[in-house]
Amino acid sequence: QVQLVESGGGLVQAGDSLRLSCAASRRTIDYAGLGWFRQAPGKKREFVAYSDWSGSPYYEDSVQGRFTLSVDNAKNTIYLQMHSLEPEDTATYYCAAKTSTGSYYLDYMYDYWGPGTQVTVSS
Repeated sequence: QVQLVESGGGLVQAGDSLRLSCAASRRTIDYAGLGWFRQAPGKKREFVAYSDWSGSPYYEDSVQGRFTLSVDNAKNTIYLQMHSLEPEDTATYYCAAKTSTGSYYLDYMYDYWGPGTQVTVSS
């Protein structure tokens, strides 16, 4: 069964904004937490943002202050609002879900992954 599906990627210019969505097949509150990762060509998949609903979301340093993770529990959807995009943000962005606690910044700690959505930022 499909657990997560991302949408909202596209081609934008540096300085522009995008809002990514991740629709979940189960209630968002039933996961231990939900996060965003990204992977550029030739690069390892890296952590972007995470929330377990217990407090403020966690962010990777390079996106802190530019990206915001939010959740709509009624729609079982999480979002990644991205501002001031840079060419270095170009990557395939993945939504991921954890069913247990701990190590939110490690991709192998997540149990479910969406197929990804491409974000390309031109200079």
